Amino acid sequence: MIDPASLPVAQVEWRGAVRIIRSIFPPIDLFEDIADPADWPLLIAAEQKTNPRLMETIGQLDLVPLERRVSGPGASWLMAPFTHVSPDRPSRFSDGTFGVLYAGDRFEVALLETVHHHARFMAATAQPPGWTSQFREIVLDVDGSLHDLRRDADKIAPVLAPGDYRESQRLGRSLRAGGSEGVVYPSVRCAGGDCVGLFHPDLASHPVQGRHLDYHWNGERVDLYRDRSAGAVYRIV
Repeated sequence: MIDPASLPVAQVEWRGAVRIIRSIFPPIDLFEDIADPADWPLLIAAEQKTNPRLMETIGQLDLVPLERRVSGPGASWLMAPFTHVSPDRPSRFSDGTFGVLYAGDRFEVALLETVHHHARFMAATAQPPGWTSQFREIVLDVDGSLHDLRRDADKIAPVLAPGDYRESQRLGRSLRAGGSEGVVYPSVRCAGGDCVGLFHPDLASHPVQGRHLDYHWNGERVDLYRDRSAGAVYRIV
């Protein structure tokens, strides 16, 4: 396993980073409308008396320390990766017991990363060919001191294994336990691109919705995506 202390830390400041998420998730009014996160616990307690399903929408709020919570327009897109976690949904740097917000340094990176994971799901569940789930592009800013995995390729190789997340999850768990803000690393699916995995929501800001997208599954791979905002279809090569 890589010693976290051996990894350099880089100040990452990206304007216009891109995250692509499923469109089925609606904004959470609590995060969007209530300015002070310190007020959320009392409001939740009051609302639960008439809306017992509220926590299904909000998720596990206690997973995010009060001082790291964010609110205001677009806050749902920053908070949700940390309040809706499950061991059934692990990711490269988490076993599913804690949240990570992933984003690419540009649209193509986020597109190819999500296309890969969507294709794995479609194949695993034997879905028929056709236009499938709807997605939305979230454009945001990133600002944080992140552990940098973009150097020393030989040492980092096990962490960036295309289909084996065991080493990367061990590293992510160790880094987060040691107080790391997150990681910046080369995209595994888009050559020349970079990604971040943020361990706290307040390392991202100014999220705005961009394009609405559909992915086309041909029975073997995702071969097309449709930009519904522009009414255009593009081939993925």
